[in-house]
Amino acid sequence: MSRISILLFIYLIIRLPGYGQDISKLYEKVLPSVVTIKIEEKEVVTDYTTRTKALVTTEGLGAGVVVSEKGEIMTAAHVVHTAEKVVVQFHNGDEVPATVVTSNPDADVALIKLVWIPKDMQVARLADSDKVRIGEQVFVVGAPLGLSNSLSVGHISGRMKDDELSDGFSKIEFFQTDAAINHGNSGGPMFNMRGEVIGIVSFILSQSGGFEGIGFAVTANVARAELLGKQPFWFGVSFVPLAGELAGLFNIPQSMGLLIQKVATNSPADLAGIRGGIYQMTIEDKELLGGGDIILAIDSFVIKPDLNTAALRSHLANIKPGEEVKIKLLRQGQIKQVVIIAPEK
Repeated sequence: MSRISILLFIYLIIRLPGYGQDISKLYEKVLPSVVTIKIEEKEVVTDYTTRTKALVTTEGLGAGVVVSEKGEIMTAAHVVHTAEKVVVQFHNGDEVPATVVTSNPDADVALIKLVWIPKDMQVARLADSDKVRIGEQVFVVGAPLGLSNSLSVGHISGRMKDDELSDGFSKIEFFQTDAAINHGNSGGPMFNMRGEVIGIVSFILSQSGGFEGIGFAVTANVARAELLGKQPFWFGVSFVPLAGELAGLFNIPQSMGLLIQKVATNSPADLAGIRGGIYQMTIEDKELLGGGDIILAIDSFVIKPDLNTAALRSHLANIKPGEEVKIKLLRQGQIKQVVIIAPEK
C-alpha cells in the first residue's frame, strides 16, 4: 500500500462518525440528558370470586430524554398517556415531578414538562433523522426491567413508514434496530455516534415476550413534528376507533366513533366527566375495555373514516388555555355533550 493510500485510510478512519469517540465517552456525554420515568395510573381489576370490578393504582416505568431548557422531555405515549402521576428521575438520583403537555398515541410519542428545573439538567440535541442510513451504528439508553441508565448498542436494521399500524391520525415512521430493547426502555432515546437523538424507543416484535433482535424507535423528525411547537393539549384519554361492523356492534349512530378505554385521574377529560371502559372484552383477537363513552364529534369535527385529522389537530392546537372544547358522545345508548376546558401548558 502506498504512503498516500495509508494517509488517506487514516484520514477516513478519523473522520468517520463513531471513530472519534468511543461508546463509553459518548455514554458519559449524553447520560445527563436521559431520564427514567415513573408513573402511576388506574387499571380495572375484576374479582371473579365476588364478580365485582375495582379501579386500582398500578405503577409503570419508562425512559425519556430532555429536549429543551424549559424542562421538556420526549418519551413514548404509551408510558404516560393515561398517567395520573409522573415522576422523572435523573442519572444522579434527583427526582422531579412532571406533567403531560401533549401526547400522540398513534405515533407513540409524548411530551412531558418538569415542574421545576434541576441544577444539573442537560439538553440533548435532536438530529435530522432523514439523514440516517441503514447499517449505521446506534446506542440506546434507558431503564430495561428497572435497570436505570442501561446502555445497549446495535445498528439501524431498517426504516419503516408505517401506514399499516397507523389509525390515520398521524404520520408514523420507525427505525428498526437490533440494539437490545426491553420493558423500561420505552420512551428512551436512540443516539447516533455523534451523541445526537435520532429516535424515541417504541416497541419490539417478539414471540417469546423478550427481546429477539427486532426493536423499533419513532424517528426524531416525527417526534419533533408531533410534539414541539404548537400542539394539541393533553386530553388524558386513550381510545379505540370503531368503524364498519364494529360501529354497528356498538350501536354507534354514525360510521365511526372513538371508544374510550382509560381516563387519567384529574385530566381535562376526567374533570369534564368522560368515562372510561370497565368491561374486559376480546373482539377478533383484539382486547379492549367496553362500557366507556364513545366520542362522536369534537367541536364541529364529526368522527368518521375520512376525517381531516390534520385540520382537527390544528384546531385543537389553537385552543387557548381556559377555552372550551365541546365533545359529543354516546353513553349507554344516549347522546350527550360534555365540555373540556383546555389546561395551562
